[in-house]
Amino acid sequence: MSQPMNRYKMDLRDLRFLLFELFKVQTDVLSKAPFAEWGEDEVNMVLDESLRFATDVTGPLNQVGDKQGCSLREDGTVRVPEGFAGAWKKLYEAGWRSLSAPAEHGGQEAPYFLATAVEELLAGSNTAFSMYPGLTLGAAELIKHFGSERQAQLYADRMFRGEWAGTMCLTEPHAGSDVGAATTKAIKNDDGTYAIKGTKIYISGGDHDLTPNIVHLVLARIEGAEPGTKGLSLFAVPKHRVDEQGAITGTNDVVTVSLEHKMGINGSCTAVLQFGDEDACIGELVGDVEHRGIKQMFRMMNFARIGVAVQGLSVASSAYLNTLEYAKDRTQGPGIDSWKDPSAPKVSILKHPNIRRDLLDMKAKVEGIRALITKLTTHQDRAVALQGVDDEAAAYHQGQVDLLTPLAKAYGSDQGFAVCERAIQVFGGAGYLQDWPIEQYLRDAKIFSIYEGTNAIQALDLVGRKLGQAGGKNAQAFLGDVAKFVAAHREHPELADGVAVLGKAQEAVAGGAMQFLQWFQSGKMAHIPLSAECYLEMVSELCLGWLLLESAVVSIEKLKEVSDGHPDKMFYEGKKYAALYFARNVLPSVMAKAKTLGTADTSAVDIPDDAFATV
Repeated sequence: MSQPMNRYKMDLRDLRFLLFELFKVQTDVLSKAPFAEWGEDEVNMVLDESLRFATDVTGPLNQVGDKQGCSLREDGTVRVPEGFAGAWKKLYEAGWRSLSAPAEHGGQEAPYFLATAVEELLAGSNTAFSMYPGLTLGAAELIKHFGSERQAQLYADRMFRGEWAGTMCLTEPHAGSDVGAATTKAIKNDDGTYAIKGTKIYISGGDHDLTPNIVHLVLARIEGAEPGTKGLSLFAVPKHRVDEQGAITGTNDVVTVSLEHKMGINGSCTAVLQFGDEDACIGELVGDVEHRGIKQMFRMMNFARIGVAVQGLSVASSAYLNTLEYAKDRTQGPGIDSWKDPSAPKVSILKHPNIRRDLLDMKAKVEGIRALITKLTTHQDRAVALQGVDDEAAAYHQGQVDLLTPLAKAYGSDQGFAVCERAIQVFGGAGYLQDWPIEQYLRDAKIFSIYEGTNAIQALDLVGRKLGQAGGKNAQAFLGDVAKFVAAHREHPELADGVAVLGKAQEAVAGGAMQFLQWFQSGKMAHIPLSAECYLEMVSELCLGWLLLESAVVSIEKLKEVSDGHPDKMFYEGKKYAALYFARNVLPSVMAKAKTLGTADTSAVDIPDDAFATV
């Protein structure tokens, strides 16, 4: 095999801007309990070193994983792509995947914002590989939070340290997103364990040879439990049985039936798993209370949804930076001022206005989504830091985490794919070739809007749960924060027109919330799924517009302090123009979508089934 090449690109300057200049984590998160050991220098060191890891270790394996994929051996075990096992070992030796883990389990108890920033680097450099440790961390944290002390020591400790891996097993062949229709059974044994029997599909990391054991978190229904999600319980089901010291004692009747042949993320094993085909699969109830499975699993699902948002951002960011580099180097045609002159010198395509528009659109969305995710994670850290100190403030921050999660997952994944699509268009025919990384980014990115709850589910979560959560306080606080920004900057000398549009968008989003309330109260339930995704886009675009303009306010102030030759001058100029572009070209669509909501169109449900086509 030829020497693999890294194609991942990342500019840490934007992350540092968000952390230290916009959200100012050094003021009330770093060096404060429970993050007292973390300061600005430590954060910067981790960012630098983890980027080096991403470009030196995982980045070069991205194309390798795509081309080789995973394979099912004759003995039923799975082989991962070449180099993945070595990268796994180096990852845990470096500590990049255990940053936020508890110290007692080998972790460094870093702020969530830092662990998420590092995840962007890992996912962007190699999405498929990063899924294995990402799922393992989520499963370990769930067991640590809900499981017994014995389960934390036996399972979670080894997972935090990368000695064993973990998965989440929800989906079944007949159920799909309807998790409550799961039929996997759990039959209680005399010793308190449970016999598990059923089939799970689309299981990411379902089997591999990275670790000697894999702990599957399996949703199953105990015999006699009520139907729907309320009757589900969660079980820790290791691939191999172990004794109390963690030594493997034999198989546990968990069989990899087949591997899915996918559009992208080929280096990530997506498996069909059969539990208990020989009536010999043993699982342990996570914790000691039955029928709490869906509540427990939601902890990991929310963790995973933020992770998917990071995946969407990460590939979009690298796609944008690769495209920018290409546009600077690729020459084609004369400049716009000489387009009729055949003798005029060719210019780089970066000089063509439509290409510049595409690149600025990509830049604004990538940086806006990164700001959204960083805001979400810093809210999470502040909620943790303020617990028991200022419970009202902690509740505000946690409420914003809850509200922003469906926005980050859905908008981040949708726009991650859209940015990759636009990147291919800028590349032209070259982008359609495997000679460049963009076509893999596009294929990898499509799954993001589907797994961990499709984006339609995220939209229904937003309008059905999050708008009314805490009596509507969380949504009101978000809209109030935007309104305060508008009031403070409506006369800004350079941004006033953008701030004015933001104010109109805020009013449109508030009005949209009332529209959904009216539909719920009047029983017009079909309008909810018909319009929820449109509304999620409205709220997401409002949020990005706000954060981009807020970034621009900070940047314009910073411009007063830097000289013309300083590298930060162009960085801050970029922030200003990204905000103005988004406010003038994307934010107006919020008001247009509000008008669409107001039409309350039901054509999609009114059309007869047979009228869709005559075939």
